[in-house]
Amino acid sequence: MKTLPQSRYLRRDGEKGQDMPRNTLPKVTIPYLQTKKDEGEKIVALTAYDFPTARLMDEAGIDLILVGDSLGMVVLGYKNTIPVTMDEMVHHTKAVARAAQRPMIVGDMPYFSFHLSVDETIRNASRFLKEAGAHAVKIEGASEKRLDLIESLVEAEIPVMGHVGLTPQSIHHLGQFKVKGKEFAEAKTIIRDALNLEKAGAFSVVLECIPMELAREITKKLKVPTIGIGAGPYCDGQILVFHDLVGYANGYLPKFVKKYADLHGSISNALREYADDVRGGRFPDDSHSYHVKKKEVLEEVLKKEKIGKK
Repeated sequence: MKTLPQSRYLRRDGEKGQDMPRNTLPKVTIPYLQTKKDEGEKIVALTAYDFPTARLMDEAGIDLILVGDSLGMVVLGYKNTIPVTMDEMVHHTKAVARAAQRPMIVGDMPYFSFHLSVDETIRNASRFLKEAGAHAVKIEGASEKRLDLIESLVEAEIPVMGHVGLTPQSIHHLGQFKVKGKEFAEAKTIIRDALNLEKAGAFSVVLECIPMELAREITKKLKVPTIGIGAGPYCDGQILVFHDLVGYANGYLPKFVKKYADLHGSISNALREYADDVRGGRFPDDSHSYHVKKKEVLEEVLKKEKIGKK
């Protein structure tokens, strides 16, 4: 499976707002992701929650975009992912789907959207596909009940991505976010859960915050692709939270995050410079202002204005 050079991707002329031709890489589908695993090619995934970010990812050739319930923490200001609602997830997924033409888009099923009944779970999951424009959903956990739900979703023709290891929606049960699978019993459970998710029909499994050695063994055992976040280099693909990747957040970052930019610093500096320029009368200057074509036009307007006030 060959990739095209970066120069073939869409770029946008920020001054004139003109689009150049979109990239010609094939649309990402479940068979496409499976082929990448089978051929040993890495899958590139990221989270996104809005139109401009998703557009940049489309231009960069990202394979898969997860509209994660992490939006609650990095965008909406919640302390954890628990308060995120289906309406919020659908709203943000719509924005991503409008921008991303090539990547596969996966909607993250938020807490309590798949806990009450099979019918409600299918109804909620279908909103991601029917209303929001996603191509699949992600569900955390692999309990017996959760596996039954996944089977029902797949039967309803709703593709499902599984998720094992650290499951953030279980924060109140876990007490804190920490690496899972370091001990024998827990590692054995994670392997079993991943295999059960595949058996239930999941097209891919996210492995979060587990030892790289464990992730390697799971990736070997599974026929479907594994997507790692804090799970080492042996997974079939990698995903990070966009805001962590580009340094858009100014706080604690897990060990597994590599910052490729410092947007927080760049944006903070830009805001301070803007504020200083406005207060100092340096913005807007002549080059950032509009002008009448002829001085006589303005004089005529002012003359008529004076006549009108008499």
